[in-house]
Amino acid sequence: MRPVKLLLASANAGKQREFAMLLAPLGLELVLQGALGIDSVAETGTTFEENALLKARHAAACAQLPALADDSGLEVDALDGRPGVWSARYAGAAATDDDNNARLLAELDGVPPERRGARYRCVLVLVRAAADRAPLTACGSWEGRIATRRAGNGGFGYDPLFIPNGHEVTVAELPAALKNAQSHRAKALAALVGQLESGAWLERDAR
Repeated sequence: MRPVKLLLASANAGKQREFAMLLAPLGLELVLQGALGIDSVAETGTTFEENALLKARHAAACAQLPALADDSGLEVDALDGRPGVWSARYAGAAATDDDNNARLLAELDGVPPERRGARYRCVLVLVRAAADRAPLTACGSWEGRIATRRAGNGGFGYDPLFIPNGHEVTVAELPAALKNAQSHRAKALAALVGQLESGAWLERDAR
């Protein structure tokens, strides 16, 4: 696949670090939204896909570059899929990761291990231009459960509480390389790259 310059439509420093590591072996040059002075757009969608498309179109319009955006979050079975699209602001508009983790633990207080199933979900959207009529979309999920207490210093978001299937420690305790090989974001990106390999999508008329 020929090298492509992509604008990453995210102001989340954790996501920026993960995408930089995930994209580096693929020959894709990543340009960060913040480096071009582009502000984040309001996430008014009710699904991960709607929000990712909003962010990608906004960034592409501002920079006149192909833009990659993701929307991702945590879905907890015992909470009927919450926090979902509100994962980053679960404890309020200005919530920190610690605030969100504290709320999640409080809401799951007393919930037994067999009912603490959860998953990280990610939807990626890639547009060639703001008005692209055929954006590429890819999804990934990472199944696991919610711990009863926080553990680990790595990652971001709910990583100190999320124990992936096949592991006995939280994502925040896993090596970054292992997380980036197994995560919802890695799976979504692999699906996206599979669609990009021919190069035909980038060469088609985006209007």
